[in-house]
Amino acid sequence: MSAVCAIDFGTSNSAIALPTAVAGQPGVQLVELEAGQRTMPTAVFYAVEGLHAHEEPHRHFGRAAVAAYVEGIEGRLMRSMKSILGSTLATQATDVGGGRSVRYLDVVGGYLRHLKTLAERQAGRGLSRVVLGRPVFFVDDDPLRDAAAQAALTQAAREVGFSEISFQFEPIAAALDYETTVDREQIVLVADIGGGTSDFSLVRVGPARREHVDRRDDILANHGVHIAGTDFDRQIELARILPACGYRALGPSGREVPSRAYFDLATWHLINTVYTPGRVAELARMKTFYADARQHARLMTVITEHLGHALIARAEAAKIAVALGGETAIDLSLLQAGLRATMDEGDAIAAVGADLDRIAAAADTTLAQAGLARERVDALYFTGGSTGLKPLTERIAARFPAARVMVGDRFASVAQGLGIHARRVFGG
Repeated sequence: MSAVCAIDFGTSNSAIALPTAVAGQPGVQLVELEAGQRTMPTAVFYAVEGLHAHEEPHRHFGRAAVAAYVEGIEGRLMRSMKSILGSTLATQATDVGGGRSVRYLDVVGGYLRHLKTLAERQAGRGLSRVVLGRPVFFVDDDPLRDAAAQAALTQAAREVGFSEISFQFEPIAAALDYETTVDREQIVLVADIGGGTSDFSLVRVGPARREHVDRRDDILANHGVHIAGTDFDRQIELARILPACGYRALGPSGREVPSRAYFDLATWHLINTVYTPGRVAELARMKTFYADARQHARLMTVITEHLGHALIARAEAAKIAVALGGETAIDLSLLQAGLRATMDEGDAIAAVGADLDRIAAAADTTLAQAGLARERVDALYFTGGSTGLKPLTERIAARFPAARVMVGDRFASVAQGLGIHARRVFGG
């Protein structure tokens, strides 16, 4: 096998694929990035706790990075690094704590190097050639910044040891698996709905196009919204969990208690801001705002025991459980012995229905951009972790009743498609 790999460097999660051969047949194998996991959060934590002045921060990646942040280790968590590409931040440095700074592009490079090292360990050889996934637009309506984003990612890949670098559009990669099954030219709507964004692409596929390296002209339209899985978790936590802590509760005067702390507790990157001494003191003084003292006491338990991330995890688990079918119980005994909440599909839809409608409307916008009638869409291809939510996929599918519905690997279909493309580009 040649020294080839493919990297899906995602906003929320990443994966890396290796071309393989099984019984003489070409295939693609995803690298195990963490124990039992073929995808890994796109996250880096720079730990500076206990370091001497001359020592470099220790880096944690993926789930270990998130865990270090949740545990309150001194340092800096970096997520969504992909979003800095094409911006002036790429060449700038940022503070990571303890008087240390790091260049944003070096954060990207360090993460890519970690993926490359894991893949080389599995492959048993060095890897010098790579296909990188890229969105249709890194930056909307700005070709110069879009080109700068790809150039920055190219630079980062070269700095970690890749000598030959190629790119493929992520929606094309997602569609490649479906393309292997068709015997005529078709138009497929790729719905990639993950943790942070919901992206739609209308792609032309067909037997005559499979071996084409440049597929830009096959993307007929692309549109997306910054609403996805983490937004669902937030809405579910606000609707089903935080009322036990006083969210939307009325005080003795009949006025609703202030809601800012609850919104921050339900927003992943704002949780730690509620734990600062000033916020804790402010919320403690608000006890008289609550008609039910137990609600305030539970809120203070969340804050003083730093349980915000645990509650978000329970909201996410409840979302997944309901998506699999039936009612679920949400264990809130960490707030008060025996306390729990329940949620069924109706509750979930009530909580996230407006978000689902906005995502489904983005599919309509994509179609309008292409100037196509709905009947022209031959297939829907769903990928991304949030497509496991049946009410969401049903809302989208209902808009295209004549289309064949296909579900790819929710977490790894883009990486698999990039691996297929890597074999075509580089051989192996």
